[in-house]
Amino acid sequence: MDREHARKLAHELVAQMTLEEKAAQLRYQAPAIPRLGIPAYNWWNEALHGVARAGTATVFPQAVGMAATFDDALLETVADTISTEARAKYNMQAAHEDRDIYKGLTLWSPNVNIFRDPRWGRGQETYGEDPYLTSRLGVAFVKGLQGKGKTLKAAACAKHFAVHSGPEAIRHHFDARVSRKDLRETYLPAFEALVKEAHVESVMGAYNRVNGEPACGSKMLLKDILRDEWGFEGHVVSDCWALKDFHENHHVTATAPESAALAMKYGCDLNCGEVYLQILAAYQEGRITEAQITTACERLMTTRYLLGILGSEGSEYDAIAYERNDTDESAKLAQQVAEKGMVLLKNDGLLPLDVNKLHTVGVIGPNANSVACLEGNYSGTSSRYVTYLEGIRAACEGKTRVLYSQGSNLYKDRTSNLAMADDRLAEAAGVAERSDVVILCLGLDATLEGEEGDTGNEYSSGDKRDLNLPTCQEKLLNRVLAAGKPTVVVLSSGSALAVSQGNAILQAWYPGELGGLALVRILFGQVSPSGRLPVTFYRSVSDLPDFEDYAMANRTYRYYHGEPLYPFGFGLSYTRFAYSGARFESGMLSVTVENVGECDGDEVAQVYLKDHDSPFAPRNHSLCAFKRVTLKKGEKVVVTLPIRNEAFTAYNDEGERTTLGKRFTLYVGGSQPDGRSVVLTGQEPLALGVNR
Repeated sequence: MDREHARKLAHELVAQMTLEEKAAQLRYQAPAIPRLGIPAYNWWNEALHGVARAGTATVFPQAVGMAATFDDALLETVADTISTEARAKYNMQAAHEDRDIYKGLTLWSPNVNIFRDPRWGRGQETYGEDPYLTSRLGVAFVKGLQGKGKTLKAAACAKHFAVHSGPEAIRHHFDARVSRKDLRETYLPAFEALVKEAHVESVMGAYNRVNGEPACGSKMLLKDILRDEWGFEGHVVSDCWALKDFHENHHVTATAPESAALAMKYGCDLNCGEVYLQILAAYQEGRITEAQITTACERLMTTRYLLGILGSEGSEYDAIAYERNDTDESAKLAQQVAEKGMVLLKNDGLLPLDVNKLHTVGVIGPNANSVACLEGNYSGTSSRYVTYLEGIRAACEGKTRVLYSQGSNLYKDRTSNLAMADDRLAEAAGVAERSDVVILCLGLDATLEGEEGDTGNEYSSGDKRDLNLPTCQEKLLNRVLAAGKPTVVVLSSGSALAVSQGNAILQAWYPGELGGLALVRILFGQVSPSGRLPVTFYRSVSDLPDFEDYAMANRTYRYYHGEPLYPFGFGLSYTRFAYSGARFESGMLSVTVENVGECDGDEVAQVYLKDHDSPFAPRNHSLCAFKRVTLKKGEKVVVTLPIRNEAFTAYNDEGERTTLGKRFTLYVGGSQPDGRSVVLTGQEPLALGVNR
């Protein structure tokens, strides 16, 4: 069904509604209108890395872990699988008249905010710090969710529009001040790509203000840019309970009816919250018109027609059976994504391990046998979790003895309330002393980093204070290393941690339901690690500007002045890749990539551009293309990477795109061209001079 037909049907349907009926449809829990054949519908559903919060579904790696694959085709496949499961669950539940929250087809994902500061707890939901990478992955994810059928398979949502990335604790009254240049160069590109390229069906506003205007009632964002400039045709939804912040926290309005009127004036069609209960009061006070209410209602009904869940035409996806949910194939895909996303940060030669040469393996740490560290936030419930310990036990069964100690609590100073502090350190030391190799599983989970006010956050309630491990885990790390045994540190987190100790360090993120199987395939050499960091790992928050500062100066790899611990785009492998014969012509960069190492593996070819002339170009360089390739030992292939013309432009201080640069360098290789990446990888990307 094309949009024009859906819009026509919506117009005819809404014309039959009373004012009261139209107003009631603008809330996320929209009531039924039996006389018009309209069933109740709850617009609120989540699908960040799998259908979330509604029972059994495949749990894929957290979004930042998927971003570490640098594989947009893979993300589209993941999103297609997620929307199949969403349809399977919706079809079954609707047949049982279950129209509760988290059970609809309007999926409030992806989160394409820029992860500008590693303290932000919700950064795990994003695709990292780079606007180009975020755009490419976000477009792929939306296309996968929405499908290629006559109707939408599901309706995706680009959130949170815009200039939103913490701090969580003050988001309800915070004013994010941003320059026109940073707005256009960093904070808006992904949203623009999702609107113009992927035709995302909805956009969600943010809690904070942006340059004085609340994001969910911003003339600049919602009207001038989203609708008028970009031509967005879908519907806008508020973040949940964001509209009450207008009068309670931002104080840009005095009453709830005023807040409802402000949001509606600039095109917020759907309220996740309760302020639109005041729509009729705002109408009676003369603050909004019936025409505005009608327009919003028509946009929402258009989406429902596009999904095939209104009217008699239905959808080709109505036939998706419940058995398509939580399948063996989707589990294998989740494991594959986890394998491609884990990033090897350090390796002194210890990895890969040979299980046949080990007598005893020590598995230690609060995340070793944790399901929570597999999930991340906004997660569904899997029927088949495999923790790190379970995966290691299975790999070692019949060959090697496995000893286990929790070692410490995740963040408390003891594991048992009646015990003395550090009650598992001696056990951990004993295990380490008796082991040929130690696999030390440290890090965080969504109880330590996540969303402010989330019921899952029992500690810290959102953002991190620093980049260190919790104190109890620092003690555990030092105690285990003191045993002097070869140690692999496995880090679970959705953000950067400043950890450099150990013989090898593997960043596992929150790797999804089969994270334990993915981990052992990397540890024991069945798969060569191939993930790349979608964020910079800094040494300390003291190296960064204030968290509340939204200027991009000295932030992310494009503007950072210092030397990172582990750079954006970095990741080690068990094999080596050589680049040669780079050429750039007619907007295409071609380069030969050869696997010159000792095993098969994936490489992520990355292209960065440096503008030598424009005073408005990023301080360092910017990612402008990437491609993942799979090469057997000794195999080589010519990789072609299109470079968009926009890469050779820069935004000036007024937020205007300029073409002042004439001399450029394109760098192509397995990492950034920065000095730290060259030291860590032992390879320098090829450089091509380009004049325009």
